[in-house]
Amino acid sequence: MKEITTDRIVIVGAGLGGLYAALKLAPRPVVVISPEPLGKGASSAWAQGGVAAAMNANDSPENHARDTVNAGAGTVDAKVATMVTQEARDHILDLTTLGTPFDRTDDGQYVLGREAAHSFARVVRVKGDQAGAEIMAALIEKTRETPSIQVLEGTMAVELDVQDGAVTGIAIQESDDERSEPVMLRGSAYLLAGGGSGGLYAITTNPPRIRGQVIGMAARAGAEIDDAEFVQFHPTAMDVGEDPAPLATEALRGEGAILINKHGERFMTAVHPDAELAPRDVVARAIFAQHQKGNRPMLDTREALGEDIKSLFPSVAEYCARNNIDPAKEAIPVAPAAHYHMGGVATDTQGRASLQNLWVCGEASSTGLHGANRLASNGLLEALVFARICANGIAEGRNPTNAPEVDLVFDGIGFPPDSQAVDALRQTMTNHVGVVRDAAGLKQALFNIASLEARDPSPSFQNMCATATLIAATALLREESRGAHERSDFPDTLPGKGRRSKMTFAEARALRDSLIEEDT
Repeated sequence: MKEITTDRIVIVGAGLGGLYAALKLAPRPVVVISPEPLGKGASSAWAQGGVAAAMNANDSPENHARDTVNAGAGTVDAKVATMVTQEARDHILDLTTLGTPFDRTDDGQYVLGREAAHSFARVVRVKGDQAGAEIMAALIEKTRETPSIQVLEGTMAVELDVQDGAVTGIAIQESDDERSEPVMLRGSAYLLAGGGSGGLYAITTNPPRIRGQVIGMAARAGAEIDDAEFVQFHPTAMDVGEDPAPLATEALRGEGAILINKHGERFMTAVHPDAELAPRDVVARAIFAQHQKGNRPMLDTREALGEDIKSLFPSVAEYCARNNIDPAKEAIPVAPAAHYHMGGVATDTQGRASLQNLWVCGEASSTGLHGANRLASNGLLEALVFARICANGIAEGRNPTNAPEVDLVFDGIGFPPDSQAVDALRQTMTNHVGVVRDAAGLKQALFNIASLEARDPSPSFQNMCATATLIAATALLREESRGAHERSDFPDTLPGKGRRSKMTFAEARALRDSLIEEDT
């Protein structure tokens, strides 16, 4: 494998976490690995809700931290929740300085929305449902103006090189068709900010390339993975046959939209005191149950918003229009979809992974903030807080240099993933490791993943299979229902404080192999 050595810090991923960290590292030279052109294909850019922060005078970081802990079903690290919520306001002000056009009132105050499980309206938005796209637009503009940042668009990371427990390189290849031979890029430090795992499922709101590859890449290199079983299913993805599924943002329910079934019955009032604003796992399961009964659940915005939905929530209006739905006159069909992975590469409070010289931020990480059920709009906040923490840690002892840009030429033949194998993996995850799970289905998932892994040697697919194995294995071992993890064969939550799961890929694979041996 060809090697390139640079004094630049290598950042994998060009979403909110990756670009924010790159800007915070300036003028230290960095190189950003971006599978898509900037602004395309990053989960951050698709985020509709906004950034949660206690900006109201009646609210406080303590209230925000308490809501975060309560939503997380007993497995949130309270110290991390306190740290992150204390820093939230500072990051909103920072993003404003960087050019993010947050919605403001006539007197200049931030417009704050309320989302599920928040005790206050504290979600800072842009143009109703454009927060992710607008924040990314501001960061991209600053990135292009910053000479210390080089972005390698059209490249993706596929493998970590580890020596004596420390990361010493990242193999990258062309992302267009993944047919080039990988090149080993050796930098001065490594930050993974490459997204989550929602695309491992056949029904997802995530961009097409977000399929657990970054988590799997770290796992295959030996990094510890925490809370892998906790995958959040967004309750109200639009059930219109698109892949990925368009998102009907939770903010709609914050504005009074209700959930009904095909009979016109409002079903959430009988499920939870907070009805449509119950925690996401509760709403997702209720919608899933309506689907199982053949009752076709729908989100009804007609009375709450009427024609205003088209100006207040332009993305939702666009999704509806292209599917011939008029949300001012018709209810929107919805279904739960894999949306956010609370688990990921284990990090400490400084964003450091268990492998030396490796930092992780954003959805690829597991910091302990989200627990078993992420509080709405805490995802972008976590990415911001830990991107800066990681940047500060990486910067220690590294003075700015004038490192030349990486001159990269791909050649040779690589191994692209087999599209049929990818489809089979995604269907396995939806069928057996979805909203409601049981032992038989999880074991079947592990058997299927092992078979698929054996038939496709491409590094990218191997990374997907590693993450899928970890999700299914930890879900099998957690014999209770907690937060986003629902076991039909273990419907109760174990008493006492919840425990976080910790597992390496080697341990998950050993469990998988033992089950296969038992079955044969």
